[in-house]
Amino acid sequence: MMPLPISGKPFPWPEPPGDHRKAAVLFLLYPAMVNDPSLSLVFIQRPEYDGTHGGQISLPGGRQERNETLAEAATRETHEEVGVDPEQVVILGQLAEFYVYASNHNVHPFVGYVAQRPAFVPCQQEVAEIIEAPLKTLLDPATRQCEQRDLKRWGATEVPYFAVGKHKIWGATAIMLAEFLHLLKDMNHE
Repeated sequence: MMPLPISGKPFPWPEPPGDHRKAAVLFLLYPAMVNDPSLSLVFIQRPEYDGTHGGQISLPGGRQERNETLAEAATRETHEEVGVDPEQVVILGQLAEFYVYASNHNVHPFVGYVAQRPAFVPCQQEVAEIIEAPLKTLLDPATRQCEQRDLKRWGATEVPYFAVGKHKIWGATAIMLAEFLHLLKDMNHE
């Protein structure tokens, strides 16, 4: 699910420099409806702004603060951004960390579960829209698509994304989502 330059030559993904910051995000699983065993994930669309991630789709999460674990950072940020009580979240595991060079953050994705669909309350300063995506939609191969984008670092690049309704989940979020979905498929085949 990594972007590929139009030249066809894969580019090296940068290693985190010594001054990188740590952040955590949460893949929050929850039942889509009462008495419905199918699960959904929540994503957020950032408000439009001139910064690195303005208008993009991401998982709830953010920078780790002093004296908190990365899992605590993920649940705290999820609470701040979409109103989910950290006490209700059961952390199921952690995925591979991923360096986001554009913001100089080494992101640690966690997987969590809440027993019922949360009553989401978006933080107006950080969230333009809450996007709920059923796992069955994300697992559908038709959801994975590609488009060409002109990226600052690599120029013309074939960028994969997940099409969820009118939204395109791409970049670091798509890369982490692809790993998560791959692990789910592996678990279902065991």
